[in-house]
Amino acid sequence: MKIKEITAILGPTDEALAAAINATGASSAELAQAWAWINADEALVNDGRSLPSGIIADLIDILEAANVSDEE
Repeated sequence: MKIKEITAILGPTDEALAAAINATGASSAELAQAWAWINADEALVNDGRSLPSGIIADLIDILEAANVSDEE
């Protein structure tokens, strides 16, 4: 995934975070799903969505460790 794709989803992002995201091999769609879970997990659960797993769960862990969310 290109840095442009990452910043389009997350906003300004440092190189270390972008590298960690790229290391997962995730697509921009998977990153967008992880971003949605970070920012609206309760709403997604209430909507009946399955809990994230695989690459999306890995991305959530990376984003949480970097303390990245819309609420900043």
